[in-house]
Amino acid sequence: MAGRILVLNTGSSSIKYELVDVTTRDRPARGLVERIGEDMGRLTHRAGDGPPYTRERPVPGHGEGLEAMMEAFAAAGPELAPVAVGHRVVHGGTRFTEPVLVDDEVIAAIEELAPLAPLHNPVNLTGIEVARKAFPGVPQVAVFDTAFHRTLPPEAYTYAVPREWGVRRFGFHGTSCAYVSRRAAALLGRDLAELNLIVLHLGNGASATAIAGGRSIDTSMGMTPLEGLVMGTRSGDVDPALAGYLARVDGLDAQQVEHALTHRGGLLALTGTRDMREVRARDDDTACLALDIYTRRIRKYVGAYYALLGRVGAIVFTGGVGEHDAATRAASLARLERLGITVDPALNQMDTTGERAISPSSAEVPVLVIPTDEEWEIARQTHALIS
Repeated sequence: MAGRILVLNTGSSSIKYELVDVTTRDRPARGLVERIGEDMGRLTHRAGDGPPYTRERPVPGHGEGLEAMMEAFAAAGPELAPVAVGHRVVHGGTRFTEPVLVDDEVIAAIEELAPLAPLHNPVNLTGIEVARKAFPGVPQVAVFDTAFHRTLPPEAYTYAVPREWGVRRFGFHGTSCAYVSRRAAALLGRDLAELNLIVLHLGNGASATAIAGGRSIDTSMGMTPLEGLVMGTRSGDVDPALAGYLARVDGLDAQQVEHALTHRGGLLALTGTRDMREVRARDDDTACLALDIYTRRIRKYVGAYYALLGRVGAIVFTGGVGEHDAATRAASLARLERLGITVDPALNQMDTTGERAISPSSAEVPVLVIPTDEEWEIARQTHALIS
């Protein structure tokens, strides 16, 4: 089916959107509504190669954010008449392992999964519900972050806890992993089916994923996006006994602890800000310690996944921090020369934003920076389903 697909990537405090024609590779419009729920929101809309159309105003919720997007298309173009709308949905549980056409039953199932991704699934649903009203009769497709990790083996997704709890590891950032793993294979001139990768998606949310032949075999995020690496506001790995300890000592209940680990942990807990750029701009002991904690956790996962994979064809950095923060990339792979992993300082510091290698040409394990394109991946999967 030819035509333009509107991609909605509704995050916890932002909405990224893009109009994509998969058949022609044309991308006539894209934009971002950010700072949702803060005192002043901001919309940046760009039609083709034209100048950005920007507006600042309070955006109290995601419904208002999507309304602002619609107004931007009306004011700055192009005409918004998509043949389908593709939605990023973070958690699909065990039910959704492929993209699906949205209907009332699917919406109910996504809502039931909200306790597993309370920051994301509810706002993902808001995007779906507003788009269904805005584009009646247009197919709505849900693309799930967890679906890429459907290939996790039982020894990777099973927790050593009572079976009756019915919990397991799912993994996230799947659309990003799917996109950058294909691009890594293309950049290296290798067949993805024969390539082992460690993908480091580092942004406000962060994860590490071990990929063998295009299949996820382990990933740092778990049943929810809270587990694993240190993130902007999420703690990542902590002692599971923490909740019981805080209940005994401070009288906190499980919900309060979970909320704190999700919203007040990570870089925010360590430094007072969740923005890596602000942490980098500081030169105090608190910021230095936070950066050491952040990169040490990444390095630990790289070593673990190297051991699981046995051989590694490349390490891939992606996400806002992974793509733009040279110091984090270098520190995350420091002292791994014995594993064939080295970063070339000059290549790493180059002021460029495209796909590139930052390791010496002679390195045993190439280190790549590949800007993720979750919107393209969602559009591609949406197009494949409606076609």
